Amino acid sequence: MEHRTLGRTGRDVSVVGLGTWQLGADWGDVSSDDAAAVLEAAVESGVTFLDTADVYGDGRSEQAIAAFRRAHPDLDLTVATKMGRRLDQVPENYVIENFRAWTERSRRNLDVDTLDLVQLHCPPTAVVEDDEVYDALDTLVDEGVLAAYGVSVETCDQALAAIARPNVASIQIILNAFRLKPLDAVLPAAREAGVGIIARVPLASGLLSGRYTRDTTFASDDHRTYNRHGEAFDVGETFSGVDFEVGVQAAQEFAALLPDDVTPAQAALAWVVAQDGVSTVIPGARNPEQARGNASAADVTLDASVLEGVQRIYDEHLREAVHPRW
Repeated sequence: MEHRTLGRTGRDVSVVGLGTWQLGADWGDVSSDDAAAVLEAAVESGVTFLDTADVYGDGRSEQAIAAFRRAHPDLDLTVATKMGRRLDQVPENYVIENFRAWTERSRRNLDVDTLDLVQLHCPPTAVVEDDEVYDALDTLVDEGVLAAYGVSVETCDQALAAIARPNVASIQIILNAFRLKPLDAVLPAAREAGVGIIARVPLASGLLSGRYTRDTTFASDDHRTYNRHGEAFDVGETFSGVDFEVGVQAAQEFAALLPDDVTPAQAALAWVVAQDGVSTVIPGARNPEQARGNASAADVTLDASVLEGVQRIYDEHLREAVHPRW
């Protein structure tokens, strides 16, 4: 699989990584054996970048990754985790004392002395703009607690503010065929600054897989049920903020653009990989088949008609509701 440098981390990572939110919680039940099988399939398929967070299953996702690495000590993997959601997301909680506690917990969960990459987990804008936050993160780098840090953001304005900071290594942002705004300014700014882009929610919570109809339902503990309207966290994290029925229609039109030998999920991931400035894309997978299918998207090349179709679908169905908001 192709590798790209992840911004100021200096690490080369696979263009298709693996998001591991689903190995912890919020996507229905995934057993420990299933989690291990997903990790195995992804890595066997060329994935070298894993993204997790301290709150995914209250550390369960981090622990699953640690167990997998202990079983495969010779693998060269980059693991990014996130912090900042163990307490209320208010500016006064983003201080070095809490950073120390959160990173120490992640170091234990991941069974490492130094964390490869720690990202602030969608903090408030005031935190993204606070000099003292970056001073604290720099201190942890100097102490060897973490090798690099980045910011996971909800909005393009937050991304641009973080990119302007001299030691921010990476930005994680929602980018997919239903969320095009980062193409306008964020990706060009990141390229100019040498900051990596980690693209999350690349399938719009599964919409772009083309498997859903208007009648599809999800488990009660799946965020696609309980956060449909932003009840628990930013609604942009669920279906990229797209209305479900509108998204189903848009996904059907997207699928119609594709040749028979390319699945909608592969095409959606390939579209993200093709964007200039993207370092890696992190689809989730609940089973080995999904993990292998996602990784295979690295070999897919889309023709111009698909790229033009993505823009048309976005302009016709999604731009008005999505573009001004994030």
